[in-house]
Amino acid sequence: MSSRVYIETFGCQMNVADTERAATGLRKAGYDIAASAEGADVVLLNTCSVRERAERKVFRRVGEVRKLASAARKRPVIGVMGCVAQLEGEKIFKTLSAVDMVIGTQATDRISSLIERAQNGERSILDLDERRENEVWDVSPAERRSPYVAFVPIIEGCNKFCSFCIVPYSRGREKSRRASEILEEVLRLRSLGYKEVHLIGQNVNSYRPKALDGLEPFTGATPFSRLLRAVAATGMERIKFTTSFPRDFHPDIVSAIEECPNLCDWIHLPVQSGSDRILKAMRRGHTAADYLKRIERIKSSRRRLSLTSDIIVGFPGETEADFEATLKIVGECEYDALYMFKYSKRSGTPAAQLDDVVTEDQKTRRFLALEELQTSVQARVCEGYVGRQVSVLVEKKSTRSEDDMMGHSTCHKVVNFKAQRAEPGDIVNVLITQAKPNSLYGERLHP
Repeated sequence: MSSRVYIETFGCQMNVADTERAATGLRKAGYDIAASAEGADVVLLNTCSVRERAERKVFRRVGEVRKLASAARKRPVIGVMGCVAQLEGEKIFKTLSAVDMVIGTQATDRISSLIERAQNGERSILDLDERRENEVWDVSPAERRSPYVAFVPIIEGCNKFCSFCIVPYSRGREKSRRASEILEEVLRLRSLGYKEVHLIGQNVNSYRPKALDGLEPFTGATPFSRLLRAVAATGMERIKFTTSFPRDFHPDIVSAIEECPNLCDWIHLPVQSGSDRILKAMRRGHTAADYLKRIERIKSSRRRLSLTSDIIVGFPGETEADFEATLKIVGECEYDALYMFKYSKRSGTPAAQLDDVVTEDQKTRRFLALEELQTSVQARVCEGYVGRQVSVLVEKKSTRSEDDMMGHSTCHKVVNFKAQRAEPGDIVNVLITQAKPNSLYGERLHP
C-alpha cells in the first residue's frame, strides 16, 4: 500500500507552483497525495517567510498536526519545506522536535528520497542545497490547482536586496528558465485545454536567461518583453504576469501588451512608499518620479490597463511627511487594488538593524488612513467599469448566489454574473451593471 502524503501550502504563487511540482514528483515516485493531514503518513508544510505572522502560523500548525497524530495513535513523518525551512535550517529541529525533515526552496525534486530516508528511521534530515543542473520543471495537470488556469514560473530568486525583504535569502539569486522550456510548457498547457497562464516570479521583468533560444524570432527591448511576445504567439487565450519590479519595468512591456490581444489588461507594480527618503532606506533603486514615469506609460496605453500595487506602512523612520507622500502617490496612481501591509521586522534583513521609531499605534492609524483613501479611489475606478464589456474566464459558482457564476476578467477583477448556461472553463463576455467594493457584477452577453 502506497504512503499518503499531504502538502499544505502557505504564501505566494511561487509556493503554490512548488507544491504542484512536489506533488507531481511524489506521484511519479509511487506516493499517493492526500486531501488532508488526517490519516496521512507524511505531512509537508510548504512555508512562507515574507511576514513574521505567517512563520508563527506554520509553527502552530506543526503542533496541531502532532496533536492530530496523537489522537489517531499514528505518528506521521513531518516535514517543513519552503522559505522558512531555507532560512531557519537546523534551528527548526531544536524549536520543533516533531519535525523530521527540513527541505529548502530548491530541493523540490529530492523530496521523495528524503521521505524514504525518514520512513527508514532517519531523523533530522536537512536539505538546503541548490537545484540540480538541468532540473526539469514538470507539473502534472492532476496537481494543478485549477483545470483552466496554470502558474508557469519563469524566474526564481531575487537580486534586488530591498532592505526589508527576506526573499533573496530564502529564494537565492535570480535564475531564469530557458525560454524554449517555458514555451513548450505553455504549448502543452494549451493542448490540455488550459485557458490562462500566469507567468510568475519574484521579479518577472528581471527575466534574463543565459541563452535566448526560443526568442530568436521575436523583437523586444528586453528579454522579458521578447518572452511576452513569444508566449502570446503560442495562441494561449489569456496571459498574465506578476510580479514586476519598477526599476526593470521597460515601456516596451506596455507596447507588447498593446500588440498582443491575449496579453491581459493587468499590471502589478509594487511601489512600497511614495517618499523618496523611505524608498532610499528601502533600497528600492527608484524614486517616486521614476515610478510615476512608468505609471504614465501604463495609463497612456491605448488599452485600459488595470493597475495594482503593494505598500508598506510604518517602515523604520517613516515620518508624517513621508506617509503624506505615500497618500499622494496613491491618489495620483488611482490603483484598481492595493495590497497594504504594516512593516514587520524580518530577522536577517538590513532593515532589522534600523531603529523602528514608528509605534504600533502610528502604524495602525496610517494603515487605516491609507485604507480609507484606497477604498474611495477603488470605488471610483470600479464605477468606471459600469456599462463596459469585459471578458471573463468562468471558474465556479458564485459564493453570493446559486444563480450566479464567478470568474476573473482580463483586468484581473472578480466578476459575478447571472449563470445563463455558463460553465466553468468558458470564456464569456459580461456587461458590467454594478460595481461592488472588491468585485464587479453584470450580465452575460451572448454572441
